[in-house]
Amino acid sequence: MAKIKKGDLVQVITGAKQDRGGDRGKQGRVIEVLSERNRVIVEGVNFVTKHTKVGQTQRGTKTGGIETVEASIHISNVALVDPETKGPTRVGHRNEVVVKDGVEKTVRVRYAKKSGKDL
Repeated sequence: MAKIKKGDLVQVITGAKQDRGGDRGKQGRVIEVLSERNRVIVEGVNFVTKHTKVGQTQRGTKTGGIETVEASIHISNVALVDPETKGPTRVGHRNEVVVKDGVEKTVRVRYAKKSGKDL
């Protein structure tokens, strides 16, 4: 079971500080998880400039140029944000019994462990 999923709020925990032009401490939503490469794309983090070749569409409008897009970062460099403390935290799993249509089923559920600020 993946610790970080699409749509989770995460915080960058490594890299250069923001006052030095880095992304450490920034929070954002996960746009995409690249599980085969152990990387995630986070909204508003790790911008790169991408040069695309100029072309034409069917209607004749020009495409291409220089654009900034989010690049992927390694999954170990982000931590899930605890909804209560708004700080980075670790992820745990526990088994819970769910009753649906009179049938009991055991499912694994993710939860945010206590973050370092509370301890």
